[in-house]
Amino acid sequence: MKITKLTTYIVPPRWMFLKIETDEGITGWGEPVVEGRALTVQAAVHELEDYLIGKDPFLIEDHWTVMYRAGFYRGGAIHMSALAGIDQALWDIKGKALGQPIHSLLGGQVRDKIKVYSWIGGDRPSDVANNAKDVVARGFKAIKLNGCEEMQIVDTYDKVEKAVETIATIREAIGPYIGIGVDFHGRVHRPMAKVLAKELEPYKLLFIEEPVLSENREALKEIANHASTPIALGERLYSRWDFKSVLSDGYVDILQPDLSHAGGITECRKIAAMAEAYDVALAPHCPLGPIALAACLQVDAVSYNAFIQEQSLGIHYNKGNDILDYISNKEVFKYADGFVSIPQGPGLGIEVDEAYVIERAKEGHRWRNSVWRHEDGSVAEW
Repeated sequence: MKITKLTTYIVPPRWMFLKIETDEGITGWGEPVVEGRALTVQAAVHELEDYLIGKDPFLIEDHWTVMYRAGFYRGGAIHMSALAGIDQALWDIKGKALGQPIHSLLGGQVRDKIKVYSWIGGDRPSDVANNAKDVVARGFKAIKLNGCEEMQIVDTYDKVEKAVETIATIREAIGPYIGIGVDFHGRVHRPMAKVLAKELEPYKLLFIEEPVLSENREALKEIANHASTPIALGERLYSRWDFKSVLSDGYVDILQPDLSHAGGITECRKIAAMAEAYDVALAPHCPLGPIALAACLQVDAVSYNAFIQEQSLGIHYNKGNDILDYISNKEVFKYADGFVSIPQGPGLGIEVDEAYVIERAKEGHRWRNSVWRHEDGSVAEW
């Protein structure tokens, strides 16, 4: 079998899909994208295409190594996301050719299902609380929300109180045993992060996510000393080398590699194993589309330390299209009692509706995140 063609589709709401074709008629799908940089990643995919055409798609480890190591400049969001989507598609081809789910080829599943959490949104504490109650009523046992809006490096206590009020209202609304993940989104700097972590401690959070930006992770030591809440981080790290110091420093409790950003299934499987050796949990980042979610579930299936999976059904970013729109076997992501089953179909286990992908690619997107500014006019972290 030989690789014959790579085709990319930029589709709403903010995703990009990749189809890899072979001379035996077997195709694989991947989801290489950086939110807000889809066109740049698309160019990177087609630069890597030059190497892949004519190659045996089964040699995934060798192809990954060549695409990473044979380029003098390597790593980072664009390169690793392009590589990630290619890797997902190659695994999809191999699984389909052998009639096996990817997790079977990785040694076999260690779980039948995995807990999922749902994003909730809202501008006021009461809105957020009502949204949280609705999600719990649909069977979810964990939720996540943004913990605050813009916050300067040192800010006033009213913003802290607003964040605390929101979480307090949610906790009262949904009771003591539903998991609440609070995402600081890298919006908070070291001086205020330790204040927020301490003030939120009484609400028994599932985790706090990106309390500071990954590039400021030396601050995690002090934050960890201010609260016992588990710290999650990793959506803006792109390889096992990026995660190495995070693990050796010992202040992060949950790693969140993104299967569409951090080198795909091949690399995230290794990151998960590294985390397990440090007794650190795995919760893959995935506010993306169905191909990315299917890839996450393959790694969740074989990773003992995976405990929860992010998914984007109904997330506030998904305007116009949602994750089930692009697949034919919509039942594959059926959630029940707060869990989703591990897909058992060959390859990624999903059937991409190619005709619909092509139709929506005619519209495409140019999604960009908001540009926020502080009251003094300086740019705020989004």
